[in-house]
Amino acid sequence: MPQREDIGPVEFATSTAADGEAGDATGKYGDLADCTATELLALYRSGQASPVDATRAVLARIERVNPVLNAFSLIAGDEALAAARASESRWRRAKPCGALDGVPVSIKDLILTRGWPTLRGSYTVDANQPWDIDAPVTARLREAGAVLIGKTNTPEFGCKGETNSPRSGITRNPWDPGRTPGGSSGGTAAAVAAGMGPLSVGTDGAGSVRIPAAFCGNFGFKPSFGRVPAYPLSPFGTVAHVGTHTMAVRDAALMMNVIAQPDARDWTSLPPDGRDYRVGLEDGVHGLRIAWSPTLGYAQNVHPGIAAACARAVRDLAGLGAKVEAIDPGFEDPIEITIGLWFTGAWTLWNALTAGQQAVTDPDFAAEARLGSAYSALEVQRLQLRRGALGSHLRQFMQRFDLLVTPTVAVPAFEAKPAGHSELNPQSMLGWTPFSYPFNLTQQPACTIPCGLTAQGLPIGLQIVGPMFGDALVLRAARAFERLHPIPRPALRGVST
Repeated sequence: MPQREDIGPVEFATSTAADGEAGDATGKYGDLADCTATELLALYRSGQASPVDATRAVLARIERVNPVLNAFSLIAGDEALAAARASESRWRRAKPCGALDGVPVSIKDLILTRGWPTLRGSYTVDANQPWDIDAPVTARLREAGAVLIGKTNTPEFGCKGETNSPRSGITRNPWDPGRTPGGSSGGTAAAVAAGMGPLSVGTDGAGSVRIPAAFCGNFGFKPSFGRVPAYPLSPFGTVAHVGTHTMAVRDAALMMNVIAQPDARDWTSLPPDGRDYRVGLEDGVHGLRIAWSPTLGYAQNVHPGIAAACARAVRDLAGLGAKVEAIDPGFEDPIEITIGLWFTGAWTLWNALTAGQQAVTDPDFAAEARLGSAYSALEVQRLQLRRGALGSHLRQFMQRFDLLVTPTVAVPAFEAKPAGHSELNPQSMLGWTPFSYPFNLTQQPACTIPCGLTAQGLPIGLQIVGPMFGDALVLRAARAFERLHPIPRPALRGVST
């Protein structure tokens, strides 16, 4: 597996212009756009680089590769530089305002961001309206001093595991622009993997953080439901989590310290746990009980390269001292529960649209709504009862194990195509990602971390699932694996304009 070299001591060009603008952001060891947030903060602290340097490097990377990848629906370069200058001034006075002061961050275009339209990949949203509210995660990032650089693409309303829509077009994978980055946080994953900002926020309703992170080769983390507050809540219900995309596990822990703060607008959110997610992150997996389930007992047609890479990764965890047992958790494929709840959510959202708005929706979203219209209230209630039984089963199973490990997705990234390219049905929508959606139903924390490449050079993801509220344990295990196999970046061949 290719490895990203640790940057170690660095020599980057720093700002020389009177107004604080940076000159060349490329230095002896590479480009600031390829630094993690943790590395950038160390550079700011030492004075070897500034937030303006980093922001200019990220904006230059966006200018170079985004025309091909189409990861962003909105790029706010002038605003980002203004925020970076303010951050640079604070760092010069040795008074950063928060844990992410000066770090470039992007926001998925399902999440409210004050001053910017949140279009949700949909022509049904009028951009010309007041945009005066920050979602909780956006507000916490601002308070921590993050430099917001733009909004990342999503399929319409985050409705599927590809990132394409009539409004936003097709987002592409930085490892191979002919492939999809996955979805629905595909813009977020593509941006982070390509160095268009070290941090980004995504959402995950059936795998929408983990699928694109696996396809794009970055670290994607879906916390326990409610650990990161959301507002407004997803129309798809209590399967939808707010999560992180990074190129390093330590960056995800740092983000969690910021975004896992209370917000009264989310009545489903958990009380603050007061945790610093960096504490214990380096404690390893020695002695942890890990259940290894390569198919969850029902997954068919797992790509052989993915199966082999994940099996090797589990052997690595065992080599680090984990007690690994090959065992399936003992439940049937819950795809019927997921698609029933998802499609009825789409039907609910559909009925809030006018006939004119319905006429301009993504054919895939329209198909989901149409399928959702067939469910009766009794059938939905029965699905909820089945969901509850699954949640109880997994809570009991996790009493025997600290972690459950699976592949993240059963297939590598597939061809990028326009919205509505083929008939949408439950199998075409989710049949290729059988490992992700169960843990939205159960609301458990789960992450994906790169564990190799296919013969075609496409990333493979390993999924690590924790017990409910075991977010820190998931991060700790991922960090142990990352220390063996640092996360590589794509070469961006065929991506630059």
